[in-house]
Amino acid sequence: MASVAARLQDNLDSKEFAKLLEDSLKGQETFTGNVVNGTVVALKDDFVMVDVGLKSEGRVPLNEFRKPGEELELNVGDTVEVYVERMENRQGESVLSRDKARREEAWIELEKSHDKNERVTGVIFGRVKGGFTVDLGGAVAFLPGSQVDIRPVRDVSPLMDTPQPFHILKMDRARGNIVVSRRAVLEESRAEARSDLMDNLAEGQVLQGVVKNITDYGAFVDLGGVDGLLHVTDISWKRINHPSDALQIGQTVDVQVIRFNEDNQRISLGMKQLESDPWADVAAKFVPGAKFTGRITNIADYGAFVELEDGIEGLVHVSEMSWTKKNVHPGKIVSTSQEVEVMVLEVDEEKRRISLGLKQCQENPWEQVAEKHKVGDEFEGEIRNITEFGLFVALDEEIDGMVHLSDISWEDESEEVLKSFNKGDKVKVKILEIDPEKERVALGIKQLSDDPFAGAMEGVKKGGTVTCTVTEITSGGVEVSVNDDVKGFIKKSELSRERSEQRPDRFAVGEKVDAKIVSIDKKSRQVGLSIKAREVDEDKQAMQEFGSTESGASLGDILGAALKENEDKK
Repeated sequence: MASVAARLQDNLDSKEFAKLLEDSLKGQETFTGNVVNGTVVALKDDFVMVDVGLKSEGRVPLNEFRKPGEELELNVGDTVEVYVERMENRQGESVLSRDKARREEAWIELEKSHDKNERVTGVIFGRVKGGFTVDLGGAVAFLPGSQVDIRPVRDVSPLMDTPQPFHILKMDRARGNIVVSRRAVLEESRAEARSDLMDNLAEGQVLQGVVKNITDYGAFVDLGGVDGLLHVTDISWKRINHPSDALQIGQTVDVQVIRFNEDNQRISLGMKQLESDPWADVAAKFVPGAKFTGRITNIADYGAFVELEDGIEGLVHVSEMSWTKKNVHPGKIVSTSQEVEVMVLEVDEEKRRISLGLKQCQENPWEQVAEKHKVGDEFEGEIRNITEFGLFVALDEEIDGMVHLSDISWEDESEEVLKSFNKGDKVKVKILEIDPEKERVALGIKQLSDDPFAGAMEGVKKGGTVTCTVTEITSGGVEVSVNDDVKGFIKKSELSRERSEQRPDRFAVGEKVDAKIVSIDKKSRQVGLSIKAREVDEDKQAMQEFGSTESGASLGDILGAALKENEDKK
């Protein structure tokens, strides 16, 4: 009996052990790989001890209970959800994870939001290659750099550790991948704002915007869903060479809607319109003849711009910059940012232009020259420059007078005469004319001596008949010498009264001919002669002295008698 009882007891113990083992395995299946509630029993150093009802407590790193951007609030006795990885490890402790618990919870909620195309809230907490990491309530998502904002963001620091909405682009639970976009949320909000803005937009309206892009002709300003163009001329009343001188990308600015075209949705903006117009009373302030001190703001080939006060600029044309420096680039006379004294010459309110003079605030050296020198004065000066039309000779340190090519020599007015002069040479000259208004002093070299042509022309007058010598035969006529200094020319048509005799080849070099002076060119120092005119004069004279054909004498008889008388006189 005892042995039978012992066997029955053994069978009973085996059944209970099997049942206990089965219950234990069921419990393990229930816990392992699942999220369960546990109680915080202790906070030790960097770990949290959590009791989930197993044989031993689990140890979870304290950092797993911290949420990005939030302070840690955890106390003993708090109920927390944890993920059971294993019932126990080698140390006999339960292996628990708060991160995995949060991730499991988050994935379930995120999948629901993704299916409904709803926004989710997350916190950017890290930077990775190509983008950033985002905590979506426990699940870690990837935020590509291109999806951070509508515009490129240089500094993402202000966006980190701050809860904000995101749109889920893609989810893959098998791989644990989530891709989100902040840009999609902004674009949706932007589209809504754009619609509201366009419905209420009106000219004259003042708005706040952000500079989105800068070009050579202006800047594009984001008004919150729609862009407007701020032209460079509408940024400020003062001169701006480039929009980047006054604006920066990302800068917040107040602008006024100048024009709004509903057809093409184009918006023109202005900043200077929000300020008072400095040109409103410019005519009363800047009276012609008044002098002001200003600052050079810009230099061009044609002059320099001077800022007289904020928003008011005038132009000093290159011709009004210096009394003496002509054909010089303005940059060699003044420099940018230089303070200068100028005189107002003219004000055009309609065109918003002020003409200024720089040289008018300085003594006029041309007037000083007129006081020091007189016409007829002779002096010796240095040749400062030689051009194809003459010499420039120094009167003083600033003023040069010009000796025109025609005033260098009595005999030679060609450019060949310039070859006998060199820059830097000293030359004696005579003042022929002083004109301060035209800023000109005319000088002469040949006027230092008498004109040899004047003496040679004694007895040579227009209308007189002279005996000259043929010096050259040309196809157009005959060149002759009246005397040693005076040259003349008889045109082919003037060689004879008879057309058949108007041939240059019937004359010979050295032959003496009588001709009438019909013109005198003192500049070229030549006289024009005519044999034909002389013959006509002789015919008229013969007619007067010997009668006419009406008295019975023939023209031949008259001419014969005249010639005979002329021969007898010789």
